Amino acid sequence: MICWYSIELRLKDEPLKARPIATIDQPSAAVKMKPSVKGSLARAIWAIVWKDLAAELRSRELLSAMLVFALLVILIFNFALELDARTRASATVTAGVLWATFTFAGTLGLNRSMAMEKDRGCLDGLLLAPVDRSAIYFGKVIGNLVFMAIVEAVVLPVYSVLYNVNLFKPGLLLVILLGSIGYVVVGTLLAAMAVQTRTRDVLLPILLFPVVIPIIIAAVKASTGFLQAAGWDEIMPWLNLLMAYDVIFTAIAFMVFDFVVEE
Repeated sequence: MICWYSIELRLKDEPLKARPIATIDQPSAAVKMKPSVKGSLARAIWAIVWKDLAAELRSRELLSAMLVFALLVILIFNFALELDARTRASATVTAGVLWATFTFAGTLGLNRSMAMEKDRGCLDGLLLAPVDRSAIYFGKVIGNLVFMAIVEAVVLPVYSVLYNVNLFKPGLLLVILLGSIGYVVVGTLLAAMAVQTRTRDVLLPILLFPVVIPIIIAAVKASTGFLQAAGWDEIMPWLNLLMAYDVIFTAIAFMVFDFVVEE
């Protein structure tokens, strides 16, 4: 009210001045300085990503919960399973343990990420911002992907030390990247849908796990193939499935996100 009252007084005190009308030969400065759509979209995406990273650096709520959960799962499996790194079964169990850890920790992070936006009223502010809704979606996807990558960067060396196995293989890292992208792309969309309900903590896993079953199976199979040094003829079908899943569900989420966040 104070700001609006001061603006009204200033408008009353100052006389109206004639402004030159833009002609066809001399376009106005506003027309010249109009930003491109791609540039404004990229800036909006980066602003949302930076907001999430800055908020997490201050609170450390999301990453701490994901890291503690992931490390607890790794420790439990370490005491429950006694595996020899030279056996063939070790590679199969390693892939299963890794993706079980990534899946449950990622679900926890996705749920908390959207819940904090809803509880603090930030989600309504983002929806009222004069930007395309796709910028909100891709900003949240990139932010969640960064958090999941941090958890994976901590889990991989811890698992390598506990199980005496080398997980830093280029093929395995590629599978983890493709699987994480597909998981976050679908999870962000469904988290935005589930956050509108009261039972969001229970509803998100129920909606998410049936949809991501193909990508989890493909990621486990491809990871097992790289750990067992299998041939490319065995690994490529699963890699193709991962890439196709990422492309298809990214396009679907991009098209339906605007309808999901509408109340």
